[in-house]
Amino acid sequence: MNCSDDDLQLLVVGLDAGCLPILEPLFESGETPTLRRLFDIGASGPLESQIPPWTASAWPSLYTGKNPGKHGVFDFLSFDGYDWDVVNSTHVRERAIWELLSDHGLSSVVVNVPVTHPPREFDGALIPGLTAPEDPDCHPEGILEEIEANCGGYRVYPQAGPEPYRSIEGYERTIELRGKAFRYLLERFAPEFGFVQFQLTDSVFHERPGDKKAIEAVYRAVDREVAATIEAFDPENLLVVSDHGMGKVRGREFRVNEFLRDRGYLAAQSGGEGMPTWSRAYQNDLLEGDDAGDHEPGALERAIEVAAAFGITTQRVASALDLVGLKEPIGRRVPNDVIRAGSEQVDFPESTAYVRSKSELGVRINLEGREPNGQVSEDEYEAFRSELIEELSAVRTPEGDPMFDAVEPRERYFEGQEVERAPDVVTVPAAFDNAIVAELTGERFGDPVEPWNHKRMGVVAAAGTDVDESASLSGATIFDVAPTICALFDVPVDEAMDGEELPIVAPSERRQYPAYDPEPITATDDAGVEDRLSDLGYL
Repeated sequence: MNCSDDDLQLLVVGLDAGCLPILEPLFESGETPTLRRLFDIGASGPLESQIPPWTASAWPSLYTGKNPGKHGVFDFLSFDGYDWDVVNSTHVRERAIWELLSDHGLSSVVVNVPVTHPPREFDGALIPGLTAPEDPDCHPEGILEEIEANCGGYRVYPQAGPEPYRSIEGYERTIELRGKAFRYLLERFAPEFGFVQFQLTDSVFHERPGDKKAIEAVYRAVDREVAATIEAFDPENLLVVSDHGMGKVRGREFRVNEFLRDRGYLAAQSGGEGMPTWSRAYQNDLLEGDDAGDHEPGALERAIEVAAAFGITTQRVASALDLVGLKEPIGRRVPNDVIRAGSEQVDFPESTAYVRSKSELGVRINLEGREPNGQVSEDEYEAFRSELIEELSAVRTPEGDPMFDAVEPRERYFEGQEVERAPDVVTVPAAFDNAIVAELTGERFGDPVEPWNHKRMGVVAAAGTDVDESASLSGATIFDVAPTICALFDVPVDEAMDGEELPIVAPSERRQYPAYDPEPITATDDAGVEDRLSDLGYL
């Protein structure tokens, strides 16, 4: 690649949850002419995601080129004993591609990529994305204030604006500000590498599932920003990538913890002690509204605790209210912690196995010597894990279909120094038309709460002067993106990366780099971040 001092040599556009089943109808209807042109002139195809195909783990895999067993992020949450925290960049234990490029004298501008807060040092600029607070630390220090002054504001999440909650106007304004900030930084820093990610192409499906008008508005807004960036900076090469796909969930929701309780592996209790660090972001079927969690513990909470002791849980109340059309209006007046007080929860210290988080797609074993109150000895571990795998593999939906495509030990999907952070058993729902959840509701199966959710296949497209636009991209995986970026810059590929260069570019030299020395892990501990993840259904 021939680089001049002021040329944008590679532009990467990240479409969270972008996939061909979503994009092709938009192409046909003329909603996204810029993206369609890129796909038409360049090489394109499906991009297989990882397990689990969820944002917080998949984007670090894409931008490091390494599986979660190496980079250490398996979910939106990280666990320490029975406590949890939302992941941030300090949980990513491998170098990002822009840091590797910086080591080779190349500068980058990175905007809105998930799990990049707090930012780490490199040559260029970074505004973090999902799991960052609304007013995040950026790199270099002071750049966010500069952007806000020159671009008319900035927001990580659409709720930070004046527009109505979950409104199309809020989505469009957030995307517009994202594009303006990115172009401002491209002008300000003149990098060789630019990477902008659009999260709302995923969020709109969680917040307004199946809303064609909202989905089209989000993609139109993204297309406008991509077009404006290409027109202003004329990048030599362009990659469109996604972390996973999106589609309807037509199967069943499996409450794995109910199954484990029925098998005698899981203990439950009411009153809120099951999650030692549970926050008011806890999602529940009764709650809507920003101020519902603000309260002092009082008579209502104590009353619900008493009711729970007699088996009158909020899950049962919700079902009854829904039948008579009162669930939503009453729910708006019930504080989150009150809901928690009447909900059955997993008693983690007293259980032998449990699901901590649905989006890590796995079961954790309460192992002696690893967890504070471990119930399974090291000598029993492998036999118990095999027993769990056998029992879960045999689960059938009420229609008699297999619940899972695979139930495997974690080593089947993860390899590296961080494997111990992974769930012990990995469960892969059948075609991702089924879903798992962690809640205790009294029933093993139900209809999916989320009618749209993640799929395994994302998308990739490549065009440009250094790209073989006739190449076939069949078999491309999320781990191939970072090696491909290295090759486009003639930078040696880290031999520890798990992917290969896509055939759009000639293979690059492989090199063993010095071991990465990340900063110590720090807590996120931000109620606003937790609230946002709860809004999206991840907590």
